[in-house]
Amino acid sequence: MKRLPLAIIMAVFFGWLLWSVSVRQAALFAVGIGLGVVLAGKRFGFTTGWRMLVEDKDPSGVFGQLLLLALAACLAMPLLGHFPELTAALGPPSVSLIVGAFVFGLCMQIADGCGSGTLYKAGLGIPMNAAILPVFAIGSFLGSVHLGWWLDLGRTAPVGLVTEWGWDVALAATLAGLALVAAGVSFYCKRANLQAGRQIKPLFVRKWVIGAVLLALLATANLVIAGQPWGVVYGFGLWAAKVATATGAVDLSTNWFWTQPGNAARLTETVLLDVTSITNIGILAGALWVSASTPASAKPLSGKQWAVALIAGLVLGYSSRLAFGCNVGAMFSGISTGSIHGWIWVPLAFVGTIFGLRIRRHFGF
Repeated sequence: MKRLPLAIIMAVFFGWLLWSVSVRQAALFAVGIGLGVVLAGKRFGFTTGWRMLVEDKDPSGVFGQLLLLALAACLAMPLLGHFPELTAALGPPSVSLIVGAFVFGLCMQIADGCGSGTLYKAGLGIPMNAAILPVFAIGSFLGSVHLGWWLDLGRTAPVGLVTEWGWDVALAATLAGLALVAAGVSFYCKRANLQAGRQIKPLFVRKWVIGAVLLALLATANLVIAGQPWGVVYGFGLWAAKVATATGAVDLSTNWFWTQPGNAARLTETVLLDVTSITNIGILAGALWVSASTPASAKPLSGKQWAVALIAGLVLGYSSRLAFGCNVGAMFSGISTGSIHGWIWVPLAFVGTIFGLRIRRHFGF
């Protein structure tokens, strides 16, 4: 489909949301479209950036993500400090987080996408990611069903730096932490490339910088409009939960996660009232709009590769719920809004990525 008919369909859906659902949900759909256009148009992949660092000693993708985190923190933390009705992306440090982050980092390299990556690549029409999306949703739902058991293994209360220290000190500490990571990445890549006799790669590349600026602005708009940070994987789990309950496949009336007041309410409401779902729909629409003029290409997969990818996608969804989010919900939104769990998530997911890349190479992805 060409861009003009797609734009008309999106505009009609936006108008319908505005008239029949709410101004907020219509606005979030528009934000989601923007996120999808930027993610797909700039190919701003969190998974790709980490792979570039490990395999090619190219820091530009990670530096783009560090810039995104810094800009988003500069925008989000003052808002959180001045407007207590806005909430941070807080997750409890726990056994669940430790296991989930490591496994997620491993599986995202095999599946070639985190939560947002799977979403926008599915919107671009890449067959593997389009196939992984529904099994990701099933995995996220299964993770939510088991989350209470995982949390019983050990957890502490969530820690929010903005609440504990105030937004100004929290922001300074966050920027200092990001600067320290940037210095370490720069030193590692420069040394590795010099030792290998390769040209030193630039720290900042235009597409990553533009993507970081635009995503930071759109994520801040999401925070202001939704009252909570940008997330992805909750919507996937909710979609699968609704299908499971509608078909009578499961009874969630006694499940720990789905009897929490907010989650129980969302099970009975249309997904169009869920802030994460509506931005996810927007991301798919935005990526589809991009694909109309710049279609993505993908190499064919063998039967074994398909099986490995789909298993990885299922486990990816499961681990994302245990880790309280993906690269967006846990890392980006967690760190940029001052949650300690985001800083715990990153090194564990990165170690998982190293193992995941070995598996990826083994199966020839």
